[in-house]
Amino acid sequence: MATYKVVVSDQVFPTVDLERSMLAEIDAELSVATGDVEAVLEVAADADAILNTYLSWNADTLGRLERCKIIARYGIGVDNIDLEAAAAAGIVVTNVPDYSVQEVAAHSLALMMATLRKVNVGDAVIRSGGWKIDALRPIHRLSTLTVGLLGYGRIARRFAEAVKALEMDLVVYDPYVEPGPGIPRLVDLDELLAVSDVVSVNAPATPETRGIINATTLSKMKPSAILLNTSRGPLVVLDDLLAALQAGTIAGAALDVFEQEPLDASRIEGVPNLLVTPHMAYYSEEALQESQRKAATQVIKVLTGRDPDYRVN
Repeated sequence: MATYKVVVSDQVFPTVDLERSMLAEIDAELSVATGDVEAVLEVAADADAILNTYLSWNADTLGRLERCKIIARYGIGVDNIDLEAAAAAGIVVTNVPDYSVQEVAAHSLALMMATLRKVNVGDAVIRSGGWKIDALRPIHRLSTLTVGLLGYGRIARRFAEAVKALEMDLVVYDPYVEPGPGIPRLVDLDELLAVSDVVSVNAPATPETRGIINATTLSKMKPSAILLNTSRGPLVVLDDLLAALQAGTIAGAALDVFEQEPLDASRIEGVPNLLVTPHMAYYSEEALQESQRKAATQVIKVLTGRDPDYRVN
């Protein structure tokens, strides 16, 4: 019998061979659970550790984990885990905050460029037998535009490097960031919305940020502005955004994340100037492997009495 039992609560990777081989070095046996939380608990109730992606853990379900020492989340956000209840139960919660920084920043850049340069509109023009650029007007020189970053963490800072390289102006709203060398101009939220040609949402999902982009805040943006969200879906009230696009309150939007996933495609049918991708910004083969390796490392460290690298509670 193995010294430790580790359970993957919701398997989303092609394989967990990497984790299995790493955990074997401390005599930990890895099991993969399937189904809802009740089905997972049948396998994981006596686990020493859980590797988690999307499955939600609340005070009740955390309390039914008999000897769990750590829940290691493969991703960045931890809003699917009740952190206070986990701490009360003596369970360490970790994430992997730096595994896909390059990928998400690159995806944000790709969405911004495709939207500002109206790539999908140009594609549609040709496919419909057209050629002239009349349907693409207006397109503005990038160096005349201002990008507003709502949040200034790791991903936003990497994205900002690309924005600066394109000679675009940059402003930031983040109440947790202090002015200093290398920090772009900090503004309040109202000013960011008013001056930005691109508003990029780059914040975690917290009680303060949920629904921060809504009918009221959208009305404060320029009619010519676009909205990007590659962070967390609940930060944008989707119905309010769709109404703003239909009404022409803003000029366009590009989203990789949504309030509810997978997205019901009927909700966006006929909505103009909207570019969407299926929560893929985090993805590259290398990023997945990094996430798996780092999450498994947190489990190994906690089970062997060491401090984890990425404790969040």
